[in-house]
Amino acid sequence: MRIPRVFHPQPCSVGMNVTLDGQSAHYLIKVLRMSAGRELILFDGNGAEYEAIIDSTTKSTAVLNITSEKTITRQSPLHVHLGIGISRGERFDWVLQKSTELGVHAITPLLTERVEVKLKPDRIEKKMQHWQQIVVSACEQCQLNILPALHTPIKISQWLAQTQCEKKFVLDHRGEKSTLEGNAPSSAALLVGPEGGLTESEIIEARNSGFNSLQLGPRVLRTETAPISALSILQFQWGDFR
Repeated sequence: MRIPRVFHPQPCSVGMNVTLDGQSAHYLIKVLRMSAGRELILFDGNGAEYEAIIDSTTKSTAVLNITSEKTITRQSPLHVHLGIGISRGERFDWVLQKSTELGVHAITPLLTERVEVKLKPDRIEKKMQHWQQIVVSACEQCQLNILPALHTPIKISQWLAQTQCEKKFVLDHRGEKSTLEGNAPSSAALLVGPEGGLTESEIIEARNSGFNSLQLGPRVLRTETAPISALSILQFQWGDFR
């Protein structure tokens, strides 16, 4: 039986009792129907992982006893920063989930010319909480112990100006066929457009900022398919898929 993993950002140590409430407790008690004596794993998002046993439960809380601690890294040696235009509906949620599973180190939602999602200031915080929970849930599932950095949405021009990586790529199906050559870098930036793609002027701006065109074949991929394909290729070439 698979041992559940739960994100718990608070400090823990062997022998201490930890009380879970809210969504974490609901997941253990109501969804998984776990009770006293069951094992689970906590992780703090910074690399530490804790084995624990449920000591007791109520309708809304679960008290755990920490039995062991270890530090395990499952991060890719290739630090990838994904900058992607915000898409509508569940598409963007799906990208966040799968990018996390594929070992991305940082994600920045981008406001580009063709982004149709309107984020008013009072909605950004709620959106960020929603997106952060998707990242957390993906880490719980894929056993990643360090959460990818999820940045606040910014304009594409800001991201291009401030992004510093050894290799930088912009997905462009109109560009020439690309090859990934040379020694493995320690970091890479990947720029992907929203629905409708990036405009020609945005691609030119990316190239002027040191981004090389990356073409994934003769077909036009959806905004939720393109980053997953590109991340898989980068991990196979230079990351932990080698």
